[in-house]
Amino acid sequence: MPFSVKGTLLLKEDHRSLEKAAQIIKSGGLVAFPTETVYGLGAAANNAAAVARIYRAKGRPPDNPLIVHLSDCDQLKSVARNIPDKAFDLASCFWPGPLSIVLTRNEKIPALVSAGLPSVAVRMPDHQSALELIHLSGVPIAAPSANLSGRPSPTNYRHVLEDLTGRIEAVIKSTPCKVGVESTVLDLTREQPVILRPGGVSKEQLEKILGENILIAELEKQNGTPLSPGMKYRHYSPEARLILITGLASMRFTVIKILAAYYLKLGFKVGYLNTSLQGSLKCNASPEQLASTLYDSMRRMDQQGIDIILAEEISPAGLGLAVMNRLKKAATRILHVG
Repeated sequence: MPFSVKGTLLLKEDHRSLEKAAQIIKSGGLVAFPTETVYGLGAAANNAAAVARIYRAKGRPPDNPLIVHLSDCDQLKSVARNIPDKAFDLASCFWPGPLSIVLTRNEKIPALVSAGLPSVAVRMPDHQSALELIHLSGVPIAAPSANLSGRPSPTNYRHVLEDLTGRIEAVIKSTPCKVGVESTVLDLTREQPVILRPGGVSKEQLEKILGENILIAELEKQNGTPLSPGMKYRHYSPEARLILITGLASMRFTVIKILAAYYLKLGFKVGYLNTSLQGSLKCNASPEQLASTLYDSMRRMDQQGIDIILAEEISPAGLGLAVMNRLKKAATRILHVG
């Protein structure tokens, strides 16, 4: 028998448990499932009532679109139409994987999935349990991250239980997500491809396949309905105040030391991200290391009662662009030095 936490089932990754999860999806329920990026909160993408439950469970603004997850490319035409050849080129290289492609939405997909937009973001996760769940459900699954809106995204099942116990039908128990930040969202509905949200596939990787320059959206200046998750609202935020220090490398460490001493003297508990001071993420860690532990570190510091998190920027090359995007979105204050 599956273990239940306040009405939310905790399921294993065996075939029988995944069949149970698929039945929940088919009946209009919500299941949190692992992917290679973060945990997703899934509902049948063609069921408007089920999709509406995602927004309610998360407390998610209704103008923040979702991403539709596939188990094979044959499902793509049921989700999107007028699909350009470059979408198939990218899919052949990066699917399964952390790339979401924005295409023209098929009318079979409710407008609510895309917050009323004529487009839809689609991806195929690189996780066997996710792929099996989608296959057994017999329908593409719409899924944002499985957390309360605005909180750091969940990279293990415990994070999901912290936020959504009693709000959803089931969580699939798995190992921690290996990438640790969300997928790259690439808009192919425009004349020139645009990255709406940096993520697990880098700008450099995409340009190599497409053979053309890719633009990056001005994420901080989005008004109206956002074209992608993570564009408009403050996201990924711990309960602690996060101060991000950017600018001249030779000055950042000095500023962090001064700030740490100041807040400690005032009696605040201080934590650190990507700094040379003692902390859960150390300076000079690779972007991959930072990404895989970023959200978990934020949540752990909240559990420890940290009041102030001091974070230092990293190079925006490769996966570093996604890490910096998340840090900027999470920050209550950004200090530029030099």
